[in-house]
Amino acid sequence: MIVSAALCPSPPLLATELTGRADILPDLRTACTAAIAHLLAATPDVIAVVGAAQETATWNPDNRLDLSAYAPVAGGHGKPGLPLALGIGALLLDEAAYTGRRILQAVDESAQPGDCLWLGRGLAAAAPRVGLLAIGDGSTRRGLAAPGYLDERAIPFDDAVQQALRDSDMAALAAIDPDLARDLMATGRAAWQVLAGAFADASPATDITYAADPFGVAYLVATLT
Repeated sequence: MIVSAALCPSPPLLATELTGRADILPDLRTACTAAIAHLLAATPDVIAVVGAAQETATWNPDNRLDLSAYAPVAGGHGKPGLPLALGIGALLLDEAAYTGRRILQAVDESAQPGDCLWLGRGLAAAAPRVGLLAIGDGSTRRGLAAPGYLDERAIPFDDAVQQALRDSDMAALAAIDPDLARDLMATGRAAWQVLAGAFADASPATDITYAADPFGVAYLVATLT
């Protein structure tokens, strides 16, 4: 049963190994740290990290993100590198000194909503007390300098996701159009729909602790209980 969940984005800059002493996105870092603390406070038996990748697969929980893919000076971990979303999730758990059982679950970035919901229901049944960490970004097309350039549909899309969370409306998350999300380069869509499936018919208490678009990318941090 799901007892707690958190949503965090996946910018590689959350890895301090890439930023060194530079204090980049401090408010986002603080929000992510607090969201993970909230997740751990529920004392889950297992934490499932969910993020989009090229295919749906469960990864070795000992694997980590290969930061050398993002900066030549960053060293790898000697093991196959995780997809970005799973790697950021694992990094956040490591920074919180979490040593309990974890499941690293990638979901095909083009997976249909029904498949995501089914996967979420399965994760919710993985243990008596399950924590879920959904990793991914909103649209990346929120301005002329954004990675995906400007798309006028981006802000309404992100606003709808935030409203669904504020309303604890898992059905609205489940109804996100995957084609629109793909057009807007919103990598969090599949993970959010896995989360919706995990909560099924529940109406969790939600709290959005960060919502901004540095670099023209929508970053969202939220907790659900």
